[in-house]
Amino acid sequence: MPPKPPYAEREVDHTETHDWRVRKSMPGRRIDAYLAAKFHDYSRTFLTGLVRAGKVTVNDKPVKPHYELKRGDRLWIELPVFARPELQPEDIPLDIIHEDDRILVVNKPPDMIVHPARYYHRGTLVNALLARSDDLAESDDNVRPGIVHRLDRDTSGVIIVARDEDARSWLGRQFQARRVEKEYLCVVEGEPELDADKLEMPIGRHPRRQEKMAVDPENGKRAVSIYEVLERFREFALVRVRPETGRTHQIRVHMSRLGHPVVADATYGRRRLLYLSDLLDAESRRPDESPIIERQALHAHSIRFRHPDTKEPVTYQAPLAEDIDRLLEALRKHRPR
Repeated sequence: MPPKPPYAEREVDHTETHDWRVRKSMPGRRIDAYLAAKFHDYSRTFLTGLVRAGKVTVNDKPVKPHYELKRGDRLWIELPVFARPELQPEDIPLDIIHEDDRILVVNKPPDMIVHPARYYHRGTLVNALLARSDDLAESDDNVRPGIVHRLDRDTSGVIIVARDEDARSWLGRQFQARRVEKEYLCVVEGEPELDADKLEMPIGRHPRRQEKMAVDPENGKRAVSIYEVLERFREFALVRVRPETGRTHQIRVHMSRLGHPVVADATYGRRRLLYLSDLLDAESRRPDESPIIERQALHAHSIRFRHPDTKEPVTYQAPLAEDIDRLLEALRKHRPR
């Protein structure tokens, strides 16, 4: 019996079938990667689940996700179209960096998911945006109005929102062509040996934990990050990172592989929380001590792109979140070089 499809717990409005032939040779191209590029509104993980559930066939036969496509292969897929979830506006304060008729630029706080997902339907950036404005670009999946790109839940900082479809399309093309310049600030464990370096490490899904990513030289996608150490402390450093590609968890994975994970990164780091007593090398911690920071110390500091109206370059910056500012103050006081 094939496994349950990956949408077993979601309400499906209807299904669509697609049937076509591969017209050109693509040596080594896996079917899951090919489908993710063709149906970009669905994640690769979701489409891999469809393959495993028998909802995808090649030449009328089910295949495995690692099947390598050949010229002339006839593909068939049954795609679910989900019922539109009821998006609820919520009166959540937002830090608006810039606003005009075409875009919004927001300083997203930590612990906020960008858009509703399987387990999160309230408290997202989209819920807050809906309470603030009716003018948001529509999205194909109905849960991401206005959303052009994403930040991890616990990453703070600058994010762009499109107010109409033309703006969304214009910005989306810039992201796809890698013409959007992003700059992140993070505090990492340890002190990188070099003051600056270019990290080229392909990233793919972790082989055992699907929620994680990992450096994967054989099957991973190209991932490039350029870092520069801005300030050194004893056993810590403030680092600026410019990602040239946009892989999931890219900065966190790269810095962890370098041996300097982002502070308080519960997934890729050495500890989930950082306390003042940790910086003081105290033998014990007071029972009532609160952590200095309790999420990954990663902040999207600035973004540069061409505005959909003027087509001229614009740059927007988001000041550091309070918890990262607090961490840096503690490091300067208790761990100076």
